[in-house]
Amino acid sequence: MDTASPPRTTDTHERVIGSLDELADLVRGAETVYLRYSCGFAADRESTSKDGESGLDLPGLSVNPLTPEQWWTRPLEDWLARQICQYRHLAEEEERFPWILTGKCVGRGPDCEPLLADVVPLGRLHDDLLQEAGKVYDERFDTGNRP
Repeated sequence: MDTASPPRTTDTHERVIGSLDELADLVRGAETVYLRYSCGFAADRESTSKDGESGLDLPGLSVNPLTPEQWWTRPLEDWLARQICQYRHLAEEEERFPWILTGKCVGRGPDCEPLLADVVPLGRLHDDLLQEAGKVYDERFDTGNRP
């Protein structure tokens, strides 16, 4: 018997992912999934990212991968928590929030991040998932140990 709860939705019928397990299932079932912190798909639909230092328009939206690299041998949930938490400070700016998407990689940005075109939104991350990711990240990573 399947006891999984149905996907959470907002007033706009956008999928809202509520847990790391739910996000992991989605990532496992897709070819490549990315994370973006912004004002959302509607705001990004007709735009591309801009390099803040040079002022240049980039050929796509700046994103971060949620699909782990082949060398990653730890649990997928650890990778997801790390990727979510690495850029959570962006959610503090201009009513931004994290959402997940897929699309065509058309280049790399100035920080070597993928740039996507032909974007397809997959959902938005719920605050409960963000709290869970923060807890996993804090418990499982040595966050102050950087070269």
